[in-house]
Formats: sequence, C-alpha cells, structure tokens
Amino acid sequence: MSADFLKELEIQRGYLLRVARLQLRDAALAEDVVQDTLVAALAAQSGFTGRSSVKTWLTGILKHKIVDAIRRKQREPVAASTLDDEADIEDFDALFNERGSWRDKPTEWASPDDALSQRQFFEIMEMCMEKLPPNTARVFMMREVMELETEEICKELSITANNLWVILYRARMSLRECLQLNWFADGRRA
Repeated sequence: MSADFLKELEIQRGYLLRVARLQLRDAALAEDVVQDTLVAALAAQSGFTGRSSVKTWLTGILKHKIVDAIRRKQREPVAASTLDDEADIEDFDALFNERGSWRDKPTEWASPDDALSQRQFFEIMEMCMEKLPPNTARVFMMREVMELETEEICKELSITANNLWVILYRARMSLRECLQLNWFADGRRA
C-alpha cells in the first residue's frame, strides 16, 4: 500500500463526506458510508488502473455505498404528501411574465468551467443545497450527483416520473436563484 495512495484517500475524504451528507442528510450515516467507501477502496487498490482520477473512482464507489444505505434506510416509501409539499412550482411564477419569459433576465454566468474550478463556488453551492428541503435535495443528488435513472429514483421513493420532474425542476430553480443571489450577483464570476 503506497503512502501516496493513502494521502490521496485522506485528501478526498472531505469531498466524499460533503456528498454523502448532502445526499443522506444524516451526519452519522454519512460518516459510515464514507468509511465503507474508503475501506472498499483500500481493499480494491490493486484494481485501480488509473484510467480515471482517484476522486472519480472513489465517487463511483461512494455512489454504490449511498444507494445501499438508502435502500437499507428507506424500506418504507417516502410519504407522497411530503414530496408534494416540496414540489409547489407556483413559487416560481413571479420569476416569469405572462408569456413565459424572464421578468429580470438572469446575469450572464461567464465561463462555467472557470466558476466550477473555484473552491468558493462549491462552498456556495453546498450552502444552496443545504437550503433545499431535505427530500428535494435528496432527489436532486440522486439524479445529478449519483446519476441514478428516473425509474430507479421513482422506485426508491415511490413517486411518479412526473412528480420526479417537478421536484427536479423546483430544485434546479431554487439552486439557480440561490446561486444568482449568492455567487453571480456578488461579482464573483470568473
């Protein structure tokens, strides 16, 4: 076992923990899942070929560990009324005029690659994710971070595909609005 590999695991631990906490909304379970991920990585170190970064490889392992934890934790379906309460898209009607155009055109975001490479952006994004209602954030993470398919998310949460798309729309709009206010409007654009 190389010291460089162990050092890389330690470097990536914080990132893995942030992803797990955002997805699971349970700090203790997130710690357990990250620990399981690191143990699995240590056990499979010889199988790491280097065709991807260690971070990407660890994220792949983490995704599976999170899905396993969700399946164990969520034997009962999430109450549809809870998700429906979070999926009220009428909150965003004020952002658009009667023709469906933006009332106030969003600020240009400059180069997304530059913005994404900045650590401060991720801190703001994490803060915005934490402001989302728990189930909305969970659905967003399942789709966008863990890259689960619609069918799998709907099955896990016992919701319809239409409900899923409404929840994702609400999450994206909320995140967009939060980023607009806390990142792009502050002149922090790249």
